[in-house]
Amino acid sequence: MAKTPDFTKTMQDLMANFPIDTSSMQDAMKSQGALGEKLAKVALSAAERSTEISARWAKDSITRMGELAVVKDEPSEYAKAVSDYASASAEVAAEHMASFAEVAKKVQMDTVDLMLTAGKDLAADAQKVAEKTTRETQTAVRKTTAAATAAAK
Repeated sequence: MAKTPDFTKTMQDLMANFPIDTSSMQDAMKSQGALGEKLAKVALSAAERSTEISARWAKDSITRMGELAVVKDEPSEYAKAVSDYASASAEVAAEHMASFAEVAKKVQMDTVDLMLTAGKDLAADAQKVAEKTTRETQTAVRKTTAAATAAAK
């Protein structure tokens, strides 16, 4: 019966000659975590501001509804009250929608800024890793070539 050769020692030698540096992965995970944290802060800040706008809008609407509930002497006063309510509601809606637009604009600007910064950092990190890997690979190739040359003699 044929016996399968054991390549354990060969693989260990191969891996020893081409070491893997996990620090770049750790740095990438830290960078990704920091970016996620910053993006979460932007999102939570926007959510908080949007909630404040919504609460203010609801409070304004409820206050104006109270004015509609007041008993009037003349039927025409009810029509005027409804008309005033509709006009005020449209004006307030425009103001609050503008506030929401400002929140969205700030989120967009902050997100673009974070992504640009992350892109620059990523490019710089990738360049460092590539240079380091090139140096380590060249060193490993030299050692392997030297060992192969010495073994051939």
